[in-house]
Amino acid sequence: MKVAFVSVPVPGHLNPTSTLARRFQARGHDVVFVSMSPTEPFARAAGMPFLPYADNLIDSKKMRAKLSRSVGIEALSIVWSALADMLPGSIDDLFRVIKEARIDALVIDEGQFGLGVVPLHLGIPYVNISNSFHLDFTGYTPLCIFDWPHASSPGALARNRSGLEQTRYIFDPCRNAARAYAERIGLKQRIDWNDPFALISKLAWITQSPQEFDFENPQWPSQFHYTGPFHDGTGRIPTDFPWDRLTGEPLIYASLGTVQNGLESIFNTIGEAAAQYPETQLVLSIGPSLDPKSIHSLPSNALVVRYAPQQELLSRATLCITHAGLNTTLECLTHGVPMVAIPVTNDQPGNAAKIAHTKTGDFVPVQKLSVSRLSRLIGQVMADPTYRQNAMRFKKIIADTNGLEKAVDLLEKAFKLSSGNNQKITQSSDREASVLF
Repeated sequence: MKVAFVSVPVPGHLNPTSTLARRFQARGHDVVFVSMSPTEPFARAAGMPFLPYADNLIDSKKMRAKLSRSVGIEALSIVWSALADMLPGSIDDLFRVIKEARIDALVIDEGQFGLGVVPLHLGIPYVNISNSFHLDFTGYTPLCIFDWPHASSPGALARNRSGLEQTRYIFDPCRNAARAYAERIGLKQRIDWNDPFALISKLAWITQSPQEFDFENPQWPSQFHYTGPFHDGTGRIPTDFPWDRLTGEPLIYASLGTVQNGLESIFNTIGEAAAQYPETQLVLSIGPSLDPKSIHSLPSNALVVRYAPQQELLSRATLCITHAGLNTTLECLTHGVPMVAIPVTNDQPGNAAKIAHTKTGDFVPVQKLSVSRLSRLIGQVMADPTYRQNAMRFKKIIADTNGLEKAVDLLEKAFKLSSGNNQKITQSSDREASVLF
């Protein structure tokens, strides 16, 4: 059985997807990595064959520039509008790739919303994986685009459902594009569009979040599985770093991820806040959009780099200042590092709420960020041992769970595979789920 892994073309999705695919390949399975052409180095670094698809459907350079300076609902709307615009072409091209490469099964990132119509139409099995935080459209927990705390009271549930209704305009264009395409190719009677998980695989939906990090929700479909992070510290594109300039002082590592990294004012706020702790050393990873010289008010021993070997630095860090992207959050927990989060958009507000809920750190919304507030949180999280203790508890949970191996086990079970087993299966259509829209 040849299995294609289809990834969202940004590092925060490419890294965990390629790691999972590489580990699946290591068990003797035939694997190919599918994404846009510029992402091929990620597949090559992981030692996998690569197939391009969906090229020329979007001006990637212009999109990156636009997103790098966007925050909140604006940034979220940009992403989902682009997904809706690209979806018909992406579906067509995925059909082409599957037929030309004779692919038998798919592993699709949940962020590639709507692509489930392709394996449903072809009758081939597929599994969904969630590299960013899984989207809960049931209304039982807050959708991860909000930084709301979890509660199960009638008022809290009403709040969650109201939030979903208020943001339908963001998600509906993509959902409508998928529905129109499904109806055009004859899938109208096979998909229940009242099901909030209509295009999610019925075989398996795997999230890299540990269950202990999520809010409790009894309404997940039966094929939903928590594992743990899809990373093992290898198979990534190498990154140079001036290791000789580390002083040995308590290390504060700060990054806003690989997408929203053109926000100069936030980096300057981080620098100024960290400067109030002269006994530490700040390493600030700013990405490709900004000139390092544009970051001022830095401690004298600070290091400002475009890219950083994040996992290696986290293994030495006392604190991480993060946008609360799921990968950085889980990598912090893997190393037992507490966090101060500045959620910017997408799933980051929800991840920040879970950081606060688990007391592995605290957060300040980007709209309320100030030097004084950030400085106070840095001091609070570094001074209170509870945050470090809880982060270390998650370090043990993640190590004991071994989410990467668990995810591969689930893939093999879904596809009815073991080493040397190339049996083909088809996708079932039975499902039970609560309904919102």
